[in-house]
Amino acid sequence: MTDHTRVLIVDDETGCRESIEFNLRKHFPDIEIVGQAGSVREAKELIEDMEIDLLLLDIELGDGTAFDLLEQMDDGHCDLIFTTAFDHYAIRAIQFSAFDYLLKPIDPDELQNAIERYLEKKSVHGVAANKINHLIHNLRNDKKKLAIPDMEGFVFIDVDDIIRCQSDGSYTRFFLTNGEKILASKSLGEYEGMLTGETFYRVHRSSLINLSHIKKYVKGEGGYVIMSDGSEIEVSRRKKAEFLKILSGR
Repeated sequence: MTDHTRVLIVDDETGCRESIEFNLRKHFPDIEIVGQAGSVREAKELIEDMEIDLLLLDIELGDGTAFDLLEQMDDGHCDLIFTTAFDHYAIRAIQFSAFDYLLKPIDPDELQNAIERYLEKKSVHGVAANKINHLIHNLRNDKKKLAIPDMEGFVFIDVDDIIRCQSDGSYTRFFLTNGEKILASKSLGEYEGMLTGETFYRVHRSSLINLSHIKKYVKGEGGYVIMSDGSEIEVSRRKKAEFLKILSGR
């Protein structure tokens, strides 16, 4: 980390702010902590008055939420790592928008890992703005967008446009309705966790499919499905009973 990385800590609990600052200084001595804020109002004033590269941002603040703050910020002002004691719907929107987050009580090792990930994957110019816009969109709308990291930054796609996802080693290949294929640098298991509940089902260890894009199921030992793009995807034998139960309930 260089001295050009400036961090603002936003949390309505003084003890949490001080713990985060202590651990950052311990593990990242070159970091510049520009300040602490305990509310949306305080954070907004600091953000407007100084240059900040990274916000460590609590979701629930005394006078509002992190999302209230983001709606008032200039696009692309900085990158974000969220902190929260609440593992609820907002976490999924954060995941979909490709932001990192830490659950409270914050483990020092997890904080250190999050900062290291941030340094390894610093956003290219303009990406932070798009990610914030899509996060707000995902919080407000039923039709969700998923941020997929690529070599240049992120590609944002509508979840409804994903036909299927296929494991490719530690990567995942997305097949979209427009015929496009996108290779993402996350495992299929990670995307399964995000997309569960979004009409997706993992029919095989290497395949996650959008149930809305199934055209036909063909019986067999496990059987296979024919998707809207004409692809034939095997259903594993151990998944068959659960899969057919899901299909019959649709």
